[in-house]
Amino acid sequence: MGALTDQPKRSATDLCLPLSSASPKKPRLVPPSFSSMSPNAPKSFPFRREVHAPQHIIHAFGLGSSSARRRSSRTVGMGNLFSLFSRKKQDERIDLDEYKKMVEERVGSPSDEVVRVSSVQRKSLDLSARNEEEILDGSDIVSDKLDDGGNAALELVQTGLERLWAKSEPLYKELYQKAKERDITLNNLIFEAEVLHRKATGYRSVWELLQKEKKPKLEVDEPFRHLTTEEEEDISRALLSGNRRKVLVVHEPSNLQITRDVLQCLRPGAWLNDEVINLYLELLKEREKREPEKFLKCHFFNTFFYKRLTSGKDGYDFKSVKRWTTQRKLGYALIECEKIFVPIHKEIHWCLAVINVKDESFQYLDSLGGSDNFVLNKLAIYLKDEVFDKSDKEIDTLSWKMESVDELPLQKNGWDCGMFMLKYADFYSRGLKLCFSQEHMAYFRKRTALEILRLKAG
Repeated sequence: MGALTDQPKRSATDLCLPLSSASPKKPRLVPPSFSSMSPNAPKSFPFRREVHAPQHIIHAFGLGSSSARRRSSRTVGMGNLFSLFSRKKQDERIDLDEYKKMVEERVGSPSDEVVRVSSVQRKSLDLSARNEEEILDGSDIVSDKLDDGGNAALELVQTGLERLWAKSEPLYKELYQKAKERDITLNNLIFEAEVLHRKATGYRSVWELLQKEKKPKLEVDEPFRHLTTEEEEDISRALLSGNRRKVLVVHEPSNLQITRDVLQCLRPGAWLNDEVINLYLELLKEREKREPEKFLKCHFFNTFFYKRLTSGKDGYDFKSVKRWTTQRKLGYALIECEKIFVPIHKEIHWCLAVINVKDESFQYLDSLGGSDNFVLNKLAIYLKDEVFDKSDKEIDTLSWKMESVDELPLQKNGWDCGMFMLKYADFYSRGLKLCFSQEHMAYFRKRTALEILRLKAG
């Protein structure tokens, strides 16, 4: 390992090579002593000579071990450059002591604010007697490495003193003010949380009030009840396979028989026939009799009623349907019902006419969005004749309103008109709005088939 050494036996003049010299000898590479150089010495470049010999490591910046620093301090003649550096550092250390005294005089006691420095810098500045909490200007973060000759440390202390002198209030007041500002922010957050809580409570109260005004949830969900696995299997066996002529159910009150061939009109894409429509309307009437408190009092004409009513020369024949609604046969008068449902078949399209006795109005429901005042006028004449024939009362049904249904669910294909007609009657007899659409038709076909197989409408 190379090292630098002095040559005390030779003068600085002998170790300098003049620029104009042409000496054949190789110059010695020993730096001259700046203190011994005479002003009249020739201008030359100082050189250093490497000496290959064991040596002590010189810690120029005071960052080595204490023993090494002691050995380096006892080493004499290791170069004027390091000697100068050592003396410069001693002078700076004296200046730091003076700064320490100035800080104590300025601050008052060690418990006041002092500059925050690292453990290495405290050793360098001889501040080991102070704790880390007793440091000026806690906002300063100081690097653990010192620059050459401790200049950075001096600048640090000087900057800390300037900042300390610039402060008009003690540190505890500044910390108190910051804590007070945090308290204000916290109070604002608490206030906002309380406002949000009150809003949520108000919304919850309104929601609960609206829920009380609505009908029970079961009445709305019942038309869309989920089918069980067993029910799905029964529907599949009835619609997809087996003897087509096999009688699946018999409805004795109406004397209707449903074979597999007839029931298969409920398969997707098929047109509904009269047998399925009439049996389902009979089941709706039985449902109302079974649970009168749950459903409206209604009457359901079959698919042949309107054809017979309009079979006369002028498109009207009351006598042909006069016996259909006797008290003995029905057990009630039509005028006592809230709603009367009349299926209308127009060649290949099913519609529904509704006589709303309670509201004194007539409605025509066409899943294709059409209207027919002719049908409603004939039904108005019929109801007038029916009431007069059964109770000898005259009512002016021709003055009743002819209404159209808002937001009427419409079909989006060419085969679900019969299914729409049955569901119009089903929902209105429940007292519900028509809250279904085309996407429910596949489910309604399965459920209608199940209710016919069980001979019970749900």
